[in-house]
Amino acid sequence: MRQVLALILAGGKGSRLEPLTRDRAKPAVPFGGLYRIIDFTLSNCINSGVRQILLLTQYKAASLDRHINQGWRFLCRELNEFVDILPPQQRIDEHWYKGTADAVYQNIYSIEQTRPEHVLILAGDHIYKMDYAELLRDHVQANADVTIACIPAPLDQGTQFGVMQIDADHRIVEFQEKPAHPKPMPDDSTRCLASMGIYLFKASFLYEQLIRDAGLKEQSSHDFGKDIIPSIIQTHVVRAYPFRDKNTGNSLYWRDVGTLDAYYEANMDLVAVKPELNLYDESWLIRTSQPNLPPPKFVFAETGGSMPRAGQALDSMVCSGSIISGGRVLRSIVSPNVRVNSWALVEDSILFESVQIGRHARVRRAILDKGVSIPEHMHVGFDLALDRSRGFLVTEAGIVVIAKGEGGEPSHSQAEMALRQAAG
Repeated sequence: MRQVLALILAGGKGSRLEPLTRDRAKPAVPFGGLYRIIDFTLSNCINSGVRQILLLTQYKAASLDRHINQGWRFLCRELNEFVDILPPQQRIDEHWYKGTADAVYQNIYSIEQTRPEHVLILAGDHIYKMDYAELLRDHVQANADVTIACIPAPLDQGTQFGVMQIDADHRIVEFQEKPAHPKPMPDDSTRCLASMGIYLFKASFLYEQLIRDAGLKEQSSHDFGKDIIPSIIQTHVVRAYPFRDKNTGNSLYWRDVGTLDAYYEANMDLVAVKPELNLYDESWLIRTSQPNLPPPKFVFAETGGSMPRAGQALDSMVCSGSIISGGRVLRSIVSPNVRVNSWALVEDSILFESVQIGRHARVRRAILDKGVSIPEHMHVGFDLALDRSRGFLVTEAGIVVIAKGEGGEPSHSQAEMALRQAAG
């Protein structure tokens, strides 16, 4: 895999993930308590033997840069191994990246310097495990100019992806980016064949296509899916590579966490008894920046009295530094340095780093961003109209999202109840 250079596109705004992307790039959004979204693509590269990696950033990249510097500087530069961050340099013109192809074109000088034989173009905002070495073998054996990884997707979701039609030899004969009416697979009228946004190019061919596309100026949107791929499928060897999960070889776990509801569901997948995405697979480790924190702690085991308190977490993931102090956590993800105080209840929720849950508070089906503090006796996720009136975002699926710097005060009746309890 030394002849392969990986380009990870990590510059998208991630507007559909707001408010989680107000202060961070989409690939830097926390996932699974301990990780960032970008860790899955980077870990796939390392586990596949791809050790020359360029990360193309753009919007709100400070936290992403910090994460890469803290957790991904273990490769040996003397052996020509690296993860390098490339912010927009305006070597070509004075514009921001106009599309995925333009982002790569504006960094063509840095790509050429590494002299790769093949260029692997990846998205930095998907959750999956994939051996790119298998993709390369298929690509080389077929002598393809481009190979695109693909996965079956429900037909009603095809409007969100590039949709392709292939022949018996897996050669792509038609490609439409986010079509209004996706074409189904020939043998399955309920699903379409969707692009995963993973492109493996012969390097020389990639250069030719980028230069040609750049010359079209305003006649092109300078995007791989919209412009480059459709323009070459009739004249060059463009193949589809069906994605197979690393653990099972059959199950297809790939999640585009582009919306808050999709992000929530992908996180909740992890707390299943037998999750489709196995984070405990020692043969395919997901690497990240590990904080130096003590182990999680669960305190109070009082069973007597009218209001027993016990620190416990069931069907949940609890990260280092967190203290479940007399509260209860069910089917949730608890990030580092979280504290759940006595008689509090957290269920079906995602708590980011340093969240504080006050005594007697109740949180259900919510995402709480870094540092959010829920006051004593406050309820979140039980009355969605009330949550909206507090200024919290509520998704179509009814997930309450509280951004950094937001929080809340108990309602008037809750405050009165707290005062009565204190007086009593």
